[in-house]
Amino acid sequence: MARPVIALLTDFGTRDHYAGTLKAVVLGLCPDANLVDISHDIPPHDVLTAALELAACYKYFPQGTIFVVVVDPGVGSARRGIAVETSDYRFVAPDNGVLTAVLKEVPAKRIVELTERRYARPTVSKTFEGRDRFAPAAGWIAKGVDLSALGRPAGDIQQLAIPVPLITNDALAGEVLRIDRFGNLVTNINRKLFDKFSQSANIEISAAAHRVPRVVATYAEAGAGEVCALFGSTDHLEIAINAGSASEHLGLSRGAPVIIRKI
Repeated sequence: MARPVIALLTDFGTRDHYAGTLKAVVLGLCPDANLVDISHDIPPHDVLTAALELAACYKYFPQGTIFVVVVDPGVGSARRGIAVETSDYRFVAPDNGVLTAVLKEVPAKRIVELTERRYARPTVSKTFEGRDRFAPAAGWIAKGVDLSALGRPAGDIQQLAIPVPLITNDALAGEVLRIDRFGNLVTNINRKLFDKFSQSANIEISAAAHRVPRVVATYAEAGAGEVCALFGSTDHLEIAINAGSASEHLGLSRGAPVIIRKI
């Protein structure tokens, strides 16, 4: 039998013990688990970035992977912990909208609230539920425990309001949703929408007050230091600069408007 895969996405960083302790609890329950770090460098408390990063990668994992997502500004509050099952994957997370983007692509078949205490640690810290509630739930699922054993059906769960592009006859208005490690400004405009709007027409692109001269196929196609647009690995339009940070060069951050106009 293949080893169960558990993928971890948190804002814990790697300076402190938090990420390692999360893994220790999982392995204490399921020593055969194959642990994969998606990232522990989500900006602290940034639920939207976590939701987008999860949506960018989950589909590349083997069927049956269990995802533990702990970006949780409401830790210790009345917000719930949940476990979600889709056709191919299972997710353990706080009920704060962090699964919004994934569940728009792969609808949930079952969602339960993590209420059954036998599948948590004996004492649950109000500041580290990742260790005491979410990691144990993932470990038990990996051992074969059915989601229904973890608690009662959750009903409706929290959803993030993720901005969507607006399209008119002469403009496609999007915005920057995330900034990757290289300073690329990743927008909410996907290739399908871009192609539908442009239909081979001449267009111009602006990012806030900055004109983006052209769309290229690769970063290297732009000249050194040239600002450009291209479709990145998630098939979303990015504003980039060859061998530099577009975010720093243009002084733009998440929420910056990106407008495409027909000319």
